[in-house]
Amino acid sequence: MAFKVVLEPRALAETQEAIDYYNDKLFGLGKKFEKALDEHIQSISKNPFFQVHYKDYRILLVKNFPYKIVYYLNETKKTAYITAIFNTYQNPIKQPE
Repeated sequence: MAFKVVLEPRALAETQEAIDYYNDKLFGLGKKFEKALDEHIQSISKNPFFQVHYKDYRILLVKNFPYKIVYYLNETKKTAYITAIFNTYQNPIKQPE
C-alpha cells in the first residue's frame, strides 16, 4: 500500500525557491527540477523505507540536481512527512537543521 506524502511548509517554500532559481538560470529548467522532484516524491510514496541517516530522518538524493529530500515516516498513519528540500550545492556535507 502506498504511503501518503505531506510536504511541510518549509519544504514547500524551499521547493518554490529552487524552481524560481532554476527558471532564472534557464527557461524550462525549473519545470525539469519540479518533474524530477515529483518523480522522487512518488518513489517515496511507493517505497518510503530508504536508509535512516539521522535519528528518524531519511534522505533521498534528487537525481541530476544538488538537492536532498529529507523526510520521516509515521508508519501507523502510513504517511511520509517531507521536512526539507535541501540544497547541497554550497556545502554538500552540511545537514538541514
